[in-house]
Amino acid sequence: MLEKHSESEVHVDKVEQGPASSIAFGLERLGLIAVKAPVVSCLVLIALIVVAIFGIERIKIDDSLSQLFRSNTKEFRQYEEVTKRFPATEFDVLVVVEGKTLLARDNLEKLRDFVTDIQLVDGTRGLVSLFSARQAPAPGRLPAALFPQELPTGAAYDKFIATVKSNEIIRGKLLSEDGTLALIVLSLDPKVVASNDLGKTIGDIRKLMKDDLGDTGLNVQLSGVPVMQLEIRNAVERDGLTYNILGILAGCIIAIIFFRKISFMVAAAFPPMIAILLALGGLGWANFNLNMFLNVMTPLIMVISFSDSMQLTFAARDRLIAGQDKYTAFRNAVLVVGPACVLTHGTAGISFIALQFSDSDLIRKFGEAGLAATMIALVAVLSLVPVFGVLFVRNERVFAVKFQSADAGVQALRNFCYWIAVRMVGRPGLFSLIAVLFVGSLGVVYANLQPRYRLADQVPDKRQAVAASSRLDAKLTGANPIDVLIEFPKGESLYSKSTLDTIAEVHSIVEKAAGVGNVWSLETLRRWLAEKAGSTDVATLKEYVDVLPEHLVRRFIDKEQDAVVVSGRVPDLDSSQILPMVEKLDHELDAVRKAHPGYEIAVTGLSAIAARNSANMIEKLNRGLTVEFALVAIFIGLAFRSWVVMFACILPGIFPVVLAGTVLWALGEGLQFASVVALTVSFGLGLSATIHFLNRLRLEGKPGVSSALAVERATVLVGPALILTTVVLACGLVVTVFSDLPSLRLFGWLGAFSMVAALVADLFILRPTAMWLINLHERLQGSDKRAI
Repeated sequence: MLEKHSESEVHVDKVEQGPASSIAFGLERLGLIAVKAPVVSCLVLIALIVVAIFGIERIKIDDSLSQLFRSNTKEFRQYEEVTKRFPATEFDVLVVVEGKTLLARDNLEKLRDFVTDIQLVDGTRGLVSLFSARQAPAPGRLPAALFPQELPTGAAYDKFIATVKSNEIIRGKLLSEDGTLALIVLSLDPKVVASNDLGKTIGDIRKLMKDDLGDTGLNVQLSGVPVMQLEIRNAVERDGLTYNILGILAGCIIAIIFFRKISFMVAAAFPPMIAILLALGGLGWANFNLNMFLNVMTPLIMVISFSDSMQLTFAARDRLIAGQDKYTAFRNAVLVVGPACVLTHGTAGISFIALQFSDSDLIRKFGEAGLAATMIALVAVLSLVPVFGVLFVRNERVFAVKFQSADAGVQALRNFCYWIAVRMVGRPGLFSLIAVLFVGSLGVVYANLQPRYRLADQVPDKRQAVAASSRLDAKLTGANPIDVLIEFPKGESLYSKSTLDTIAEVHSIVEKAAGVGNVWSLETLRRWLAEKAGSTDVATLKEYVDVLPEHLVRRFIDKEQDAVVVSGRVPDLDSSQILPMVEKLDHELDAVRKAHPGYEIAVTGLSAIAARNSANMIEKLNRGLTVEFALVAIFIGLAFRSWVVMFACILPGIFPVVLAGTVLWALGEGLQFASVVALTVSFGLGLSATIHFLNRLRLEGKPGVSSALAVERATVLVGPALILTTVVLACGLVVTVFSDLPSLRLFGWLGAFSMVAALVADLFILRPTAMWLINLHERLQGSDKRAI
């Protein structure tokens, strides 16, 4: 066994004269340009790094919760129009105050002081709370506040609290039925929400929470879109730093353990790090915004480029041990391994191109950014590995003598790879059949995965916003808005009978809809006036609308008074549960549309958009993944000019995807945006091992060498590097488990799992499958014609 290994190692000097046609069409020779003048290349590199740093400074964070569904569809355009005309929901901070002693007299006094104080915070423009409620108005007079300046005491206070709990305006909307949870809706200035001042404003609110309510024993939390945006923004910034540090450390540590020389660590690890810097700088100059998907670009660049830099460095190392000088060793490494590097980046690029099938602007942007980063990483790795190699490797003859006799770690890995190869090529037909049946059964499970989407999965779940939202779900039917937009036909005014009747009917349907609560509209005020003041005339209604604060009126009435919204809240459930609610509500509104022709009535809001679009978008992405399987197989087959290669790469390419999908199914996760994007990208990245093996097998396959021996030699030569680079790939992705964002954690562990699964497929599926297809080719066309 050891003799076979040494034969393979000596053989690397001869395979440089292998097949003349490059599977990368000569693109690998880009790596030879910089090495001709390594010092000048480093000076150019320094200039590019400086430019890239300025580009990184230009990167902004897109923390919009609707970014995932941003598209050129009618529904999303309608949603955007509603947020512009009725901007309250997008800029509301929800202050959730909870405790059994909430309505105790002292606590209520402190809560009122807190409500007064937060209105004075810079960046706020008004609020709604239980203290906004009014008493029944006397004829011809404005209604007095429900809460008097001096709260009563004793039995009178108990009677007063009973009145508060029964108030129609706040009961079940701003105060829970049991009186233990209060909701304060604080409206922020849109300019503050969109700026860096949001952090200061939220910080001031939190300080007042502590100062005013810290000794009450009440639990006070913040939620709402601005708070979620700030938490996403902070998580993205924090995660970016974490990924950079951990990804770089992982690459350096593994490289130094593997190569046992600083110079080789520099050659293997520094090009991927520089690729990260250059790619992020390029994205900054191209005006890409950092978001929950682009935030994983750092580990993705790391795993794409580190895989190939390890292969190149390992190949050069083998040649140095065989006695070549460093210039020849790194040049030959580029010529032999470089074509596979080009092809692996090409398949990764196709993975990102497949994301263009999505309707989501966010995912398409991620695909564009990934494609650009892949191209930058390819040039960086092909150019910088040989440059750093010839600059930093010293005393190569001493190194060769030392490691010819002492390379136990690599030798152990080669022994392991040889052991696997011998068994896989021993009965290729049997193992290929088992692989087909196993992958097929996993594919059946994968096909039954259902789309999943929850807003909470896009928001840091270790922070306040999600916890506060869950309390609103439990006590006030939910925190997520759902709106019904009513646009008037020409000739109809806000206070016309037809308009008021339409609003009343829509309001009635929405508040009766299962799962929808906390319904507000102009009809809320109209009913209150009719019940408490006995007034149903339009003049009184108009008078009360005119005296309300403008920020409160704009929640329900457009500035031009040609449209209104009926707003409700729903719990943060999976989209598969929200969608039936939305569709049933929309269907019930058909009766109003029929009774009042000319009025445009549409169900919208973030919850409705997510419910309608998420399942469709995830299914399209999944279909795009199926298309990617075929595209990548054809692409690799054309590059190798071999139908054997085209079919050989299908099973090992599909295996990690369907296995990961089966794990998701077993965990009850379903297909989420993060998981389907992770599987799409991991498919392309996972084929790296397949391509490097097939490239080596192509070089080993010569007249007089049996296909079994060629498979064994190729496995022994590339296997150790494939195993170690898989560890790097997995480490580069698994660092995302430190994220506060559930979607990124899912992306990370699923991507890392897929990388390991890809290695398993490469060792236990690709070898026997390739062997069986080569044997089939020889039986059909004769052994004198090359199969690969």
